[in-house]
Amino acid sequence: MRATVLADNLAGRGLEAEWGLSFYIEYQGKVILLDAGASDLFARNADRLGLDLTNVSFGVLSHAHWDHANGMDTFFARNQDAVFYLRESCGETCYDKTEDGWQYEGIRKGLLTEFAPRLRYVHETYSPLPGVVLLPHTTPGLAQVGLAGNMYRLEGEQWVPDDFSHEQSLLFSTPKGLVIFNSCCHAGADTIVREAQAAFPDRPIHAIVGGFHLYQTPPEEVRAFARRLAETGVEQVITGHCTGQAAYDILREELGDKVRQLSAGLVIEV
Repeated sequence: MRATVLADNLAGRGLEAEWGLSFYIEYQGKVILLDAGASDLFARNADRLGLDLTNVSFGVLSHAHWDHANGMDTFFARNQDAVFYLRESCGETCYDKTEDGWQYEGIRKGLLTEFAPRLRYVHETYSPLPGVVLLPHTTPGLAQVGLAGNMYRLEGEQWVPDDFSHEQSLLFSTPKGLVIFNSCCHAGADTIVREAQAAFPDRPIHAIVGGFHLYQTPPEEVRAFARRLAETGVEQVITGHCTGQAAYDILREELGDKVRQLSAGLVIEV
């Protein structure tokens, strides 16, 4: 497996950065695009890296937020055939509750209707390719996480705390164990590793890759999280985007060299 970061909050030389995330993943002769960032930046970086988006076999949307979905129209313009896999509960429904009122954080309005023929909605555990699994959240009580983070979904005319049922992990089977991609880990990266362990109890977890949504988390809570993550036994932690620099520094202090920083242009090989 070879994964190249196309978009992240940080970027290597000659590339651009944005608040968003996108990965170009090569696996078993196929190419998978995980997320499309917040704009067409992922495609511009792909061009600079010599990666051809027409080679993508299918895309996966990690969850229904703008900074992972809003480049999808650019992808569909570049690639005329590949579909995108989304959770069946993905919609244009995600909001943050702020002091100034409700702030929309979801997929660009109209995108899901405009590109409906290119979208495939999945439920439960789904395998689009041998060795590849889309894993939903199975941990109960995640709406409490959404409530604590002031994250909601608008269902009809009702505001409900986000339980992140629109979020999914992308798992790859490798000789070293499972590699988990979850772009924001709203449920907690430690929770997500536990979910993968429950689904595949006979497989070690080699790595978890993605943002950890810690950029507004107090330092003592980040340290407690780092210890919980260490207890899972995961071997590598590769994180960026919504983790935040302060939290990343604490993770390095707590977990040492098993932690690596995401940035556009980074290549992860397993």
